[in-house]
Amino acid sequence: MAESAAVPERYDQPGWFTKNVFDRAVATVTRLGISVAGSRVLEVRGRKSGEWRRTPVNLLTIDSKRYLVAPRGHTQWVKNIRVSGAGRLLLGRRSEPITVTELPDEEKPPLLREYLKRWKWEVGSFFGGVGPDSSDEELRRIAPDHPVFRIGAPAGGGSTTEPRS
Repeated sequence: MAESAAVPERYDQPGWFTKNVFDRAVATVTRLGISVAGSRVLEVRGRKSGEWRRTPVNLLTIDSKRYLVAPRGHTQWVKNIRVSGAGRLLLGRRSEPITVTELPDEEKPPLLREYLKRWKWEVGSFFGGVGPDSSDEELRRIAPDHPVFRIGAPAGGGSTTEPRS
């Protein structure tokens, strides 16, 4: 029986402007307590180093359920949160411990559609021409390239305003 070749996980590397200007600006404003179109700073422990890593994310809320979508694909934060299953969402001095559950591809299309409705202006280039008005079939096609996590609070967890490391 022949083995099928592994399909590489999609990852869109951020360009210089995004990494050095846009992401830093959004992260700085978010750390000051101002959410830019739903932004938060996600902190996740590195899967190898154990050190906290930070990245700006767009927090998607639908019917009181919250999600993290990875528009760039299988990024380092995605790989780290898959290992840890937990992290923290930061907005200003508030730090909210979270747990996450990764969703299977078949559950992603309506979430990807809503994500694109809200943030296509910012992240549309990472979805290969697929947008909020695309067919369900097109959204299913790109679903494997965009990890989605449902957010939950850890047992006894809640937000704090304590200093973070």
